[in-house]
Amino acid sequence: MSQSRISVLAFHHLALLYQIVKRRYGTAALFLHPTKLLLIETVKKLPLVMMSKCAEIICVGTELLLGDILNSNAQFLAKELAELGIPHYFQTVVGDNSARIQQAVGIACERSTLLLFTGGLGPTPDDLTIETLADFFGAPLVEHPDILADIEAKFTSRGRVMPPSNRKQALLPKGATVLPNSQGTAPGIIWEPRPGLLLMTFPGVPREMQAMWRETSVPYLHEHGWVCETILSRMLRFWGISESAMAERVADYLNLSNPTVAPYASHGEAKLRITAKGTSTAEALSLIEPVEKAVKALIGTDCYGADEDSLASVVGARLLQRQQTLAVAESCTGGGLGHMLTTVAGSSAYFWGGIIAYNNRVKVNLLKVDPAVLDREGAVSATVAEQMAKGVRAALDTDWAISITGIAGPGGGSPTKPVGLVYIGLATPLGECLSVKHEFAAFRGRDWVRELSVYSALDLLRRHLL
Repeated sequence: MSQSRISVLAFHHLALLYQIVKRRYGTAALFLHPTKLLLIETVKKLPLVMMSKCAEIICVGTELLLGDILNSNAQFLAKELAELGIPHYFQTVVGDNSARIQQAVGIACERSTLLLFTGGLGPTPDDLTIETLADFFGAPLVEHPDILADIEAKFTSRGRVMPPSNRKQALLPKGATVLPNSQGTAPGIIWEPRPGLLLMTFPGVPREMQAMWRETSVPYLHEHGWVCETILSRMLRFWGISESAMAERVADYLNLSNPTVAPYASHGEAKLRITAKGTSTAEALSLIEPVEKAVKALIGTDCYGADEDSLASVVGARLLQRQQTLAVAESCTGGGLGHMLTTVAGSSAYFWGGIIAYNNRVKVNLLKVDPAVLDREGAVSATVAEQMAKGVRAALDTDWAISITGIAGPGGGSPTKPVGLVYIGLATPLGECLSVKHEFAAFRGRDWVRELSVYSALDLLRRHLL
């Protein structure tokens, strides 16, 4: 029998013994029980000869467990791994505790060959990721003068002196390579503590982590054979059609294997994700494009964009293309429509501004709404919506104007005008005015009514700009 065959059999026997011990005594016993130390130390050093390449994300931070912050780092890395075609089956969140971090690492080493860590790289005592990893794999920490000099220079550039506590950020496990941080003081590491296992660490600050990933980690993974296929997704976005109605129209495409097609819905918006696998981005894209074209033909104008498009960005692009301008008048949304429009960089080129007419006096004095109409029909009415749009268009001298007036709740409704009733007005470059009535589900709450009012107003303008 060949030496390599014997090695593989030995690995299987030891791995089986490891699993038996774990089931009988629990994972913690593998790290804490003295009679198991020889076994776990041996397993740590074994190459992962039988494990295919796959990634695992381990996010370190007690604040994540407490729900104080949203774990956007895991979402970002998961999407990036999918685009690179690297399989990814597990995510772990663990607090700032060395023993529990070691437990998480021990479990991850059994099932994954690329471990991506976020968090725990700062200078404070509870930033434990690097020293815990070094201890787990039995590697000494080594101070790197070049890293220390870089950290000191970053403090100097801000007119500050580096605190002594930041010195720990220059300590890396022996054999690890620095993963540079161009955005902050905490560098990461790229480290193979044993054959077949790759570790990368990132700070918890999303901006820093994302820059490090794109600038260093992605090129490294390409260069070292991790990227064998590309998984590409296109997210089509729809407004004015429900998820179920959309799924019925594209039912013939929902059982495809490559690309796959899956419907989603959130905050009144329907989405359709088309995902393809290929040996390259170009190949994956060539699989997506014909399906995307067919879906758009089936759905029609309810499809407003894809991927990072928003109703506000699509409307803005069309206004720029036409060299036209926009103003808004808002009542129940209290500036939400203006806010949404100005989330788009460069929106001042087409969005002149708005008037928040929450009180009827503002509607009369600034928007020139007829007081008699207010008395007769009330502020939440089609006529008032149209007069608000006409008034703000004249006041700000724009091509287009949108208005919103409604009852967001939770109070203020009546049998004839319930909570959730909203009128959206539109004034066109030709001086025409129109309005659309909506009745949003009041049980979803005030914020839901206000949010859907904003999106529906943008969609109304989008359709008139087609």
